[in-house]
Amino acid sequence: MDAAYVETSEGAFLASPLTRGPWHPEHQHAGPPLALICRAVERAAAPEGLAHIGRLTVNLLRPAPVGECRIEVSQDYLGRSAGHYSGRLIARGKDIARFTALAQREETLPVPVGTPGHPPPHAPKPWRDSTPVTMAFEGQTPDFGYADLVENRLAEGVAFKGPCAVWFRMNHPLVKGETPSPYERVAVAADSGNGVSASLDISRYLFVNCDLTINLFRRPVGEWICLEARSLFGGNGCGLAETALYDEAGVIGQATQSLAVRAR
Repeated sequence: MDAAYVETSEGAFLASPLTRGPWHPEHQHAGPPLALICRAVERAAAPEGLAHIGRLTVNLLRPAPVGECRIEVSQDYLGRSAGHYSGRLIARGKDIARFTALAQREETLPVPVGTPGHPPPHAPKPWRDSTPVTMAFEGQTPDFGYADLVENRLAEGVAFKGPCAVWFRMNHPLVKGETPSPYERVAVAADSGNGVSASLDISRYLFVNCDLTINLFRRPVGEWICLEARSLFGGNGCGLAETALYDEAGVIGQATQSLAVRAR
């Protein structure tokens, strides 16, 4: 298939092998379903004139199977400047993920020249000057479809060996027949913060994220999204991945992931 999903009916989707993650041949990488959730929130908020997705928080309850799934989203509150949404991702009759989101109303309001901290910083290196890298993990599933769904370029550090900065670009549409939105592009990539900054030996440890929160202060531009990520561990089976998010124009926000760390 040439897309991560085919929409079989409104709110229902069939996942292709491009969604397959590295841990199990029957499980999706969390990035594609998170982007599918983002798509649902965008479509729910658009009729209200809320075009900016300022926050998306997803609680990952269980792995998403490579197969059929559907998304339910509802409006919890609508104000003059923002709307709050919640919903769930369902597959095989079970909740795979539950989410909340904040959609905001935009208006033109330039930042005054000389404002401290502005303009925000850029990624460590532009994607054009960054080295192509392959997303590969020891012991991964043979058909790691997510590694084909996206392409990567290393901007700083050593990929998959500690703190680093890696560019992401989608090679295929999220949903067949559609061009991915800027927010979908961010969501597909943001869940990989703990992967690209992996500092524990993946042959000895699991460090799977239990959730993901994305905060964005402006609309992303372009096809490339950079993750500048690091993973922190408490020695108690818990961890945190922190990721600064960039597009070609500079920083756009951040993402965090709570990690469950276990010995294999």
